[in-house]
Amino acid sequence: MSENQYVVFKLGREEYGIDIMNVREIVQYQESVKIPNAPKFVEGIINFRGNVIPIVCLKKRFGMEGRTADANTRIIVINLNEKQIGFLVDEASQTVRLDDSNIDPTPDIIAGIDRRYITGVGKLDERLIILIDLERVLTEEEKEKIDNLQV
Repeated sequence: MSENQYVVFKLGREEYGIDIMNVREIVQYQESVKIPNAPKFVEGIINFRGNVIPIVCLKKRFGMEGRTADANTRIIVINLNEKQIGFLVDEASQTVRLDDSNIDPTPDIIAGIDRRYITGVGKLDERLIILIDLERVLTEEEKEKIDNLQV
């Protein structure tokens, strides 16, 4: 059995996890610059360590109601197809280790999020952590649109 490490974050009251190997950094929320003609779920762009990166609001992407950013709001910066993208989340709380035996397949019904993004559900004590694959969150067409955003 293998064990993987996940970054746990919240969207609303639900906890989600992504493989830590995909995460470059977690940073405090900063206001982004809006881009005309960007997809609705793209908040804008920020300057991240000298690089301009797009910010995707995961709540909007998943069809959930957004919320105003506060002191807990974080941007999870990941490397996706050799480019950096920031994912806006309500809170990034911790990293956890999950053994494969503690991960169940995706149930038929998960409220508020398309099953194609989900790789499984992790069980940790009394908590359920919905594991998502950030590479599946954006279609190839959407990735291309984001790559071509002009300031």
